[in-house]
Parts: sequence; C-alpha cells; structure tokens
Amino acid sequence: MDRASARRLPLWPKLLFSLWILGWAPTYAILLGPQNFLWLCNLANFLILVALWSESRRLMSMQLLAVLLVGTLWAVDVGTALVTGWHPIGGTEYMFDPEHPPVTRALSLYHLILPVVASLTVWRLGFDRRAILWQTGLTWLIIPLSYVWTDPERNINWVHGPFGQPQESLAPLVYLAGLMMAWPLAVYLPVQLLMIWLQRWHRVS
Repeated sequence: MDRASARRLPLWPKLLFSLWILGWAPTYAILLGPQNFLWLCNLANFLILVALWSESRRLMSMQLLAVLLVGTLWAVDVGTALVTGWHPIGGTEYMFDPEHPPVTRALSLYHLILPVVASLTVWRLGFDRRAILWQTGLTWLIIPLSYVWTDPERNINWVHGPFGQPQESLAPLVYLAGLMMAWPLAVYLPVQLLMIWLQRWHRVS
C-alpha cells in the first residue's frame, strides 16, 4: 500500500456525514430560513462534507480552524449554563429559550460533533499550514455578506454585536472592521499555532 492509499478516508464517515446533512439542512432551512446558513459554523457543515468526499487536506484544515475553538467554547458555555444557569461566555442562550423549536436546539448539538470530525480527518490527512490564509479570506467574504444580506435582529456571525448582543459603542462599520480582524486573530490563530506545535512534536517523537 502506497502512502497516498494509506491516507484515504474510509467510506462510512462520508456516508454518515452525508446522512446528517440530508436531515439537518432541510430542517434548518424550513425552521430558520436560508439566512441561517451564513453562520460560519453552519457553513462548516457543508464544507466538511465536501472535504470528506474530496479528501481535501486544505479544506478540512480550514474547517478545523473554524470549529475547534468555537465548538469548545460553545460546549463550555452550554455545559456551565446547564449546571449553574450562568452563561460565562454568552451566545448560547438560545439553547435554553423555549421560543426556539426543540428540534433546532437538538440539532445545534452538532457544535460538539464537528470538532471531532474535523480533528480526526486532519489527523488522517495532515494539516495544511496555509489553511489560516484561506479561512481568513472566506471569513472576510462571509462577514460583510452577513451584514448586508441578513436581518439585523438575527445578528448572524455577530456582525451587529458580540456574543449575540447588539452594540452601540462603535460605529457599525468600525465594529465590522474590528470583527473581521478579531476573527482570524482570536479564533483561527490559536488553533493554527496548536496544530503547528503538534506537527513539530509528532516529528520529534
């Protein structure tokens, strides 16, 4: 078996994730509308599906940057709120809001699954260090599009205020520019540095 063949992904995770998308995407489209798919974490579902079938190291590395830290913080916020009623980070209050359909709240648990899928796939395919450049470019496309195209009250990708709350301290475009800089620096860069460290540690060991 050559090295390229050894890296190929098995069929079952591709089929399983495809079944997930076939159930998740129509449900979200009907209950939440197409604007909801502009959330970077929701978009990651589709891009991970493409990365699985194409076995794209770069695309999966991009999505690892997008979901690993976000998914971890999401889990911490939901878990803490579940035990104590307090949201230490914020942004997951909808998980405890009875006005949100129970099915969409249940499906939102994908935030726990995507980091696992992306991590295991990158472990198999390898990490592309250029991922941060590509994912930043994608983010800089999606954030302005979210600002222009989506309803302000939905605050998709927090383009109108951090952690789901509107902000009035800064001019809207100043805040938006700061958000575009903060996303790669605060969300993607820590994961990028972690993956580079793990690559070096693996080579040394």
